[in-house]
Amino acid sequence: MTVKLFTPPTLPARGYSQVCEVTGGRLILFAGQVPHDVNDKLVGAGDFDAQVEQVFQNLGRALQAVGGSFKNLVKINNYCVETVSYEIRANYRVIRDRYIDTANPPVSTFIYVPRLAQPTWLFEMDAMAVIDG
Repeated sequence: MTVKLFTPPTLPARGYSQVCEVTGGRLILFAGQVPHDVNDKLVGAGDFDAQVEQVFQNLGRALQAVGGSFKNLVKINNYCVETVSYEIRANYRVIRDRYIDTANPPVSTFIYVPRLAQPTWLFEMDAMAVIDG
């Protein structure tokens, strides 16, 4: 398996890779991870940082369940409610960078939405990973 994450010199670098090229391996798709704990209880009501942290913890458990880790991430899609200010959203990258390989970050999209499936959710993320074999 070969995964090449990169930003061509013809595109702006933004703290994430612009392109992901995969040759071989298993493609694993992860549904939207939400800020609930293992008992399905909301974590961080009204607290963006706590919800982002919980979402990354949940994604980590999902990655482990298929024999992977955050190093296997190739794509993340982030959804944030529009009531979260740009200044607060900046904390996302601080939290994200504790989990991902910042030297070789996955391709990423960050989208503001009017609301998520549950009105108490401030953040949700879906993802893709590639794992050997």
